[in-house]
Amino acid sequence: MARIVSADHDGNEFARVCAADPVLARVHAVAPGFRPALFHSPYDACVWSVLSARRQRRQAIALRQRLSEQHGNAFELAGRTLHALPTPGTLARLDHVDGLQDAAMPRLHAIAEAATQGRLDVDRLTAMTPDEAMDDLQRLPGIGPFYSALVVVRACGLTDVLSTEERHSRQAVRELYDLDHEPDADELAAIAEAWRPFRTWAAVVLRALSPRLPAVV
Repeated sequence: MARIVSADHDGNEFARVCAADPVLARVHAVAPGFRPALFHSPYDACVWSVLSARRQRRQAIALRQRLSEQHGNAFELAGRTLHALPTPGTLARLDHVDGLQDAAMPRLHAIAEAATQGRLDVDRLTAMTPDEAMDDLQRLPGIGPFYSALVVVRACGLTDVLSTEERHSRQAVRELYDLDHEPDADELAAIAEAWRPFRTWAAVVLRALSPRLPAVV
């Protein structure tokens, strides 16, 4: 649970990193206690990768909810009935998911098999370097560079992995750092040097909190 809500790292140290960068400090001040919320597991993130491919976010969320309601376990929380994502064993037995093209089912089956074999365990992935973990994840059908970075950055609980694949972060950097162009991978890496050892958190903060900044007149 601590990993999922990023409570397993020192928030005071992150605040010091933010204070040292004027742009990051301005954004962090909007919500000083903000921490990234992660996928529950790499398995969860891999399933999301298949469901969200070539879909709008709202459509993908509805598809995941339908999958969970039809095939996941139900439980009560604060008077509400919630549904968990199907376990790998259940997912492996499904031949069809409403709203998902049948061609995507082999990808879900491969993810279920990898999870059952322990290939998606957090400890296994974090024992590798981030690049090694991304390369390993790309052996799964349907998991390319963008989604392998998503799994490593947003499911494993690492604080200092900079994804250059995520366009929304680059757009936030362009706007907040007053650039006249969207930074490429090298430019983004250079700017992010000041964010170590919290490059992951900093990128999420810039992307998630910048819309809350007051408009500059």
